[in-house]
Parts: sequence; structure tokens; C-alpha cells
Amino acid sequence: MASGASRSTAFGLLFINLLLYLVITGIAAWVINHGIEWSHETAHLSPTARLFPIYFPIGNMATGFFVVFSLISGVIGMITSTTGIHNITQISAMNPYTVAGSSLVALSLTLLSLGLACKEIHLGHTEENLRILEVTTIIVSVTQLLCTGAIHDEMRRAPILIR
Repeated sequence: MASGASRSTAFGLLFINLLLYLVITGIAAWVINHGIEWSHETAHLSPTARLFPIYFPIGNMATGFFVVFSLISGVIGMITSTTGIHNITQISAMNPYTVAGSSLVALSLTLLSLGLACKEIHLGHTEENLRILEVTTIIVSVTQLLCTGAIHDEMRRAPILIR
């Protein structure tokens, strides 16, 4: 990250992404915990519970996959944002390639979660907590795409150091 303007833009986007991924992880973990407790309380297993062992009573057929992939993308996104913020604030020991690579991984997982959120919205019949998770996933997909673009722009501008 060479220039100050793009560096501050990337820092701001990484900080926003860190907060959004924290919200995604919290809500997805709550929904999984709720699903585990609810399926433990009901001893009979429906065909839905046989297909996916954690049955989510607050959503539809796409809820299980959406929540699990949201939790995975939330954790990976938090780790990516934290390491990105650390690499941007370290002026002397900066490596834009690690930030760019981890940003691409977080973007791909977030876009997978976005696709499942779109499927969940298409099927309908979700509660308020899942709607918040869906909206946050859509917002973080856009900000992660912008952040990845800013990081790759800075990586393109960074001088190549050969040791």
C-alpha cells in the first residue's frame, strides 16, 4: 500500500468489513445454536432433519446451508480484515500480496454466502433475524468487493522488492 489516499480507503473498508463480519458471525452462531437446541428438544426427526441434521425452525429449506456458509465466511472475513488492518498499519513490514490473497478468499466465500442469501430470499418465509443476516451479507459482499479492488489497486502500484 503505497499511497495515502488509497491506503486510508482500504483501511476504512477493512474496518467496516470487520464490523459487518462480526455481526454476521454473531447472528449465524445464534441461529445455529437455536437450531441445535430446538432439534435436541424434538426427538422425532422429520425428513428435513434427516437431510440436514440441524433443523432450523425459523427459516426455509435454504436456511441450513446459508447459515453455515455465513458463519464460515464471517470467521474468515474477520481474520482477513484483522490481518489486512495489521498489514496496512505496519509501514515498514508491509506485504500487499498476503492481504490481496486473503481478500480474494474472503470475497469468494462471501459471494457464495450471497448466493445462498439470494436463494433464501427467493424461497421466503424467514424471520427478522435471518433478514438481518441476509441484508448484512448483501452489504458486506459489496464492501468486500470494493475493498478487494482497492487492495489490488494498491498491490499493482506497490514496488516489487527483490531480496
